Amino acid sequence: MSVLVTVLSLSALATVLAALVVLADYKLNNYGVCTININDGTKSLEVNGGSSLLSSLASHKVFIPSACGGKATCGLCKVTLVESAGPVLPTEEPYLSDEEMESGVRLACQLKVKHDLKIMIPEEFFNVRQYRTKVEEIKQLTHDIKQFRFKLLEPQAIDFRAGQYVQIDSKPYDKITEAVSRAYSVSSVPSEKNAIELIIRLVPGGICTTFMHNHVSEGDEITFAGPFGQFYLHEGGDELIFIAGGSGLAPIRSLVLDILEKNLDKKIKFFFGAVRRRDLYYVDFFRDLEEKNDNFTYIPALSGATPEDKWDGEEGLITDVVARHVPDSVGKQAYLCGSPGMINACINVLSKIGFGKEAIFYDEF
Repeated sequence: MSVLVTVLSLSALATVLAALVVLADYKLNNYGVCTININDGTKSLEVNGGSSLLSSLASHKVFIPSACGGKATCGLCKVTLVESAGPVLPTEEPYLSDEEMESGVRLACQLKVKHDLKIMIPEEFFNVRQYRTKVEEIKQLTHDIKQFRFKLLEPQAIDFRAGQYVQIDSKPYDKITEAVSRAYSVSSVPSEKNAIELIIRLVPGGICTTFMHNHVSEGDEITFAGPFGQFYLHEGGDELIFIAGGSGLAPIRSLVLDILEKNLDKKIKFFFGAVRRRDLYYVDFFRDLEEKNDNFTYIPALSGATPEDKWDGEEGLITDVVARHVPDSVGKQAYLCGSPGMINACINVLSKIGFGKEAIFYDEF
């Protein structure tokens, strides 16, 4: 018992000391006004030192992708420093290769602006905007998944590629005192420019998903930034293998609608994995698309069907179902969206039948 008390005491002491260090840094270190030079002078910003590079850029409407909202759990907010800004932090190391670290790549959420910086970012980030929207419609799709439709207020139109995502800004609620930003894939078709739809699953303990599910109503105003992401249709591939689970259906829906609307010469097989029948949604929607389009095949599967599901479709893990229906990789590309575990399992199966890395696409968030 005394050992446990000692451990808890030390842990509490460490937490207090860490908080004091942060507070002391904030109070004692006045970094003044710092200049951030972006892409050799393409843009130059003056910011108050002391905040993260990610938030400093966002305050000047330069938005870097960050699916985790700056918590160092997604590794998406990579920028390249032209000059060193100190050693790479332990929180950054898991997301950076040796080559990236040697070439000055850092995570913007972990890099504090303490002096003038020169950075390089992809030019496309200059086109990312912040949008003010009105929640036009909310639909309950399953017990834990909702669809949100947002009408754009300012700007009134958005250009994005099917498969990309936006970052929703939450607002403080209950005991949550800070706003956060989280990434959600667009599920609507790009040709509809004055509104977008998102499919959001309620994650237990998730700050933004709880906000969206429990504290947002039709008529509310919400802001988001975007579009972001490289998960869109790439050149090549006569046949497209789409694999998704849960809310991962969102970008696949956008891709399918876009391809069919443009009448592209592509064969599509869409595999959607769920546990029980209650976890399936948009079934009639995709069945209807399948009836109307010879090149589109929809294959839902349940991994934990019970007699009460009265299920006569495919059963088993979605990877097993894919293996039964996709014999080889010739002329094919694969697009994956789901949990990290599902994506890794799918890559495993696809690799065994000849898919190379260049033919498998997914977003890492």
